[in-house]
Amino acid sequence: MKKFTINWRKVLLIAVVFLASTAVQVLALNAFLIPNKVFSSGFNGIAQLLSIFFVQLFHINMQTGTFIMIFNIPIGIIGWKLIGGKFTILSFLNSIVVSVVQIVAPTQALTTDPLLASLFGGLLLGVSIGLAMRYGFSTGGMDIIALVVQKRTGKSIGVLMNGINFVVVIVAGAFIGWQNALFTLIGIYATGRAVDALYTGYQKLTALIVTSNGDEVVEALHRDLIRGITILPSRGAYTKRDSMTLMMVLSRYELVEMQEIVHRTDPKAFINLLSTVSVSGEFFDADRQLQMRRAVTVPKLETVTAQIEAEQQLESQLDKLETDDNK
Repeated sequence: MKKFTINWRKVLLIAVVFLASTAVQVLALNAFLIPNKVFSSGFNGIAQLLSIFFVQLFHINMQTGTFIMIFNIPIGIIGWKLIGGKFTILSFLNSIVVSVVQIVAPTQALTTDPLLASLFGGLLLGVSIGLAMRYGFSTGGMDIIALVVQKRTGKSIGVLMNGINFVVVIVAGAFIGWQNALFTLIGIYATGRAVDALYTGYQKLTALIVTSNGDEVVEALHRDLIRGITILPSRGAYTKRDSMTLMMVLSRYELVEMQEIVHRTDPKAFINLLSTVSVSGEFFDADRQLQMRRAVTVPKLETVTAQIEAEQQLESQLDKLETDDNK
């Protein structure tokens, strides 16, 4: 039976990020956006609009957090079906905690200048969303839908969110006022830029790893990362010692994990990172990596020949997966 271990350091890190993301999001809503009638991105913005409409049309005071909670029930079901369990559970919990804290926490403006409110509110929301997605969950709502599209197309999630949120700007301008809509547009743009700065999974890097323990490093990388690796025999000009240079293309959000794996296996390994403009050919997205982890067993690599055989085995199993998908 496979021994189940818990990485408590990672659990603690995710818990801290979860709480920080929640606090920052509530601060953006209650201290900047809601009191100044500047609307946030995604379903949070729609929730703000509905909260105002219920007061004006039905004289019913329903907090923005109430609508956020209502929206995220069907969104949670969609995320569960299309993305997976851990991501959806954390995202749903995040949205529920944000809803409750937003309702309980006082709504007090830190500034009455709508320009400052839109800029700081938008940036704080972007920080909240970007941090959440970087550590494996989201703030719920449109984030889940946008992430599904991003994983299928590889496009910038900030740009996709700006496109989806265009409807929020139009509704805000038509019913609240075009000045509020323009400030909302500024806030949404700031949110998108902050998200792109923190969540960079769509950006690619090429890593050149020079190591004297090439077989062990390759085995460790293949065990935790589903990425192709090219082995280049190399030799130190000063030491005259033979080594291996491993070349692999990976997403930026895999960078920290890759560095930890390499230095854990070979503390003296030298890693050179190059910015990759574009990738032609097959580059596994998160969905395909998950599918490969479930279907592919990577053999222990003892020689360069074994590495080549492993690559061929991965290709044959991938072809089999493609055939099964087309059925």
